[in-house]
Amino acid sequence: MLARERGFVESSHVTWLGKSGWKDWELKEFILDEDWTFVTRNSIDFRGPADQPGSHGQYANIPLHAGLICINGPERLTAEIEVELFEIVLDAIGLTEMVNEAIEINLAQVGSEYELVRYALPMR
Repeated sequence: MLARERGFVESSHVTWLGKSGWKDWELKEFILDEDWTFVTRNSIDFRGPADQPGSHGQYANIPLHAGLICINGPERLTAEIEVELFEIVLDAIGLTEMVNEAIEINLAQVGSEYELVRYALPMR
């Protein structure tokens, strides 16, 4: 809903699409076929290890994609905090396209400062 309010009309949630519980590789195929920017808390499975993004994970062998947004934080983030972090990411990207880019927002602990990182994926 938040993405739609910000102008991303073609946005949804895996639950709304009936894809809740799908395996990562199934989601990857669907996301790429629909040309969507993917937002996930499952960063490692999609971008690989934090110190070598794109070396492993579902996006490691993808030459062209519409972007990946990773929301990273403590194990148990509330939905409200996840929404706040997503709002920060949306503020950072505006309505720009994220072709072959990833944005990560990292929150070490609730109430702490966050870090926002944007990089090419696959790495150039």
